[in-house]
Amino acid sequence: MRHILFVLILAAAGTAWAQLTLPPQPAPTNIDPPGELDKIKENCGTFSKIGGCFEQLFTGQPLHIAVGSIAPQNGYGAGLAYVGLKNTENWRITWNADAVGSNNASWRAGFYMKLVDTRGPDIGFHMGTQGTKVKPNHTGLPEHPVINLYAQTISLNKLTYFGLGPNTNEAGRSFYGMRQTIVGASGVKPVNQRLNVALYGEANGRFVSIRPSDGQPSPSIEQVYTEAAAPGLTHQPSFIQFGEGIRMHPVLANDVVRLNYDLAYRQYVAPGDSTFSFQRLTVDLSNQFALHSATTRWLLPRDANGPDECSLVTDPKHPECTLDKKAQYDACMADKSKKPSDCKAITRDLQGSFGLRFFLALSMTPGGDVVPFYFQPTIGGSDVNGNASLTSYQDYRFRAPNVLLFRQSFEHSIWGPLGFTFMVDEGKVALTRGGLGSSNWVHSFSSGLTLRLGGIPQVSFLFSWGGNEGTHTIVNQGSSLLGGSARPSLN
Repeated sequence: MRHILFVLILAAAGTAWAQLTLPPQPAPTNIDPPGELDKIKENCGTFSKIGGCFEQLFTGQPLHIAVGSIAPQNGYGAGLAYVGLKNTENWRITWNADAVGSNNASWRAGFYMKLVDTRGPDIGFHMGTQGTKVKPNHTGLPEHPVINLYAQTISLNKLTYFGLGPNTNEAGRSFYGMRQTIVGASGVKPVNQRLNVALYGEANGRFVSIRPSDGQPSPSIEQVYTEAAAPGLTHQPSFIQFGEGIRMHPVLANDVVRLNYDLAYRQYVAPGDSTFSFQRLTVDLSNQFALHSATTRWLLPRDANGPDECSLVTDPKHPECTLDKKAQYDACMADKSKKPSDCKAITRDLQGSFGLRFFLALSMTPGGDVVPFYFQPTIGGSDVNGNASLTSYQDYRFRAPNVLLFRQSFEHSIWGPLGFTFMVDEGKVALTRGGLGSSNWVHSFSSGLTLRLGGIPQVSFLFSWGGNEGTHTIVNQGSSLLGGSARPSLN
């Protein structure tokens, strides 16, 4: 991990240095676009270009090095990713394929195809219109209808289980391994461009296999728990999972307020086993208040990109993951409606915001059915998808069918891609929906550094305290490129 940290800091230094110099002039139009090896030679020739070198190696197309955390407790993954693209008159078709393995022999491999309906407005970066009260998503991509097709298998050798509900303790810790294959399709349909409202749906086949995890600091799960205490431990049926939802993420108040709201209802059907079918309702309300509206990026996933893409535009000749600040400045100065002070703000590399988040997950089961333990949401440390919450506790610490979480956060840039963050979490879990009212709150404080180097997956270094189980240090890197779409959820 120290080697990884050194490499990332070195890359950050190179990027910050590169931002102090003007970008090279574009090549003459009569010269063919450079190939992959030519781009590597161009960007990796000198130390001053080390930022561009790392971005080319880790985000370049069609082939790049894939890195990121596979899942908490399962090490740092590395492998290769391939990105393909075909543009037709009405569709932009991309396909991503990747495979990564970690130091504890966990692995993930997947294929992800996207079909983007391009018959609407052109996809490309824009700064919005002066005087407009509600502006599009600052990821730079207007919403387009998107169809996703994917197949992914992940094998994790080290996951923890403390039991179900709010009254578990550290002494109940056990370990298990899991393999899950997800094959499915999903779609996103924008319905309101002004507020960035979209409807989405999904249909997945989920195939899970639970196995022992021996040689760990605590016993393997089957040595401690029974089927009654860990539903689904001895038998894992195949699931057909459907989901429907609505989301909105407008930008309000002159780019200061950014909302990311999501409401989803999912059904998990086990055709061969009548005891494990259930439904889940999730409400996720995130509010971001920018401190520097002219320069703060909004780091939401882009539906038009696959998990191995971070492009800001759909032109295959320009798959870059970062914005040319000088080009933005020149375009701003050419706009007579802009003040010089507005354009000067573009050249600042200031990112900062306050955030408030509310998350609620409620599970519904037919009479006599239960939710398998491996599909129940968790809070504490990070969950199986890498989402951090109550980080002073161990990973997967609290598990139950029903979860409630509040978060207050602050983040600001320090230098170049390096930033500082502080978070306060309060959460609770319950075995029944009504139990959330009487369940005890647990809380946690976190502080640390963030690193966003171009499109390379975001890295977080967090030290957490404030719970009643000591402190916890987390080093995590996302599993998708920054700006790429999320991978299928594992629960």
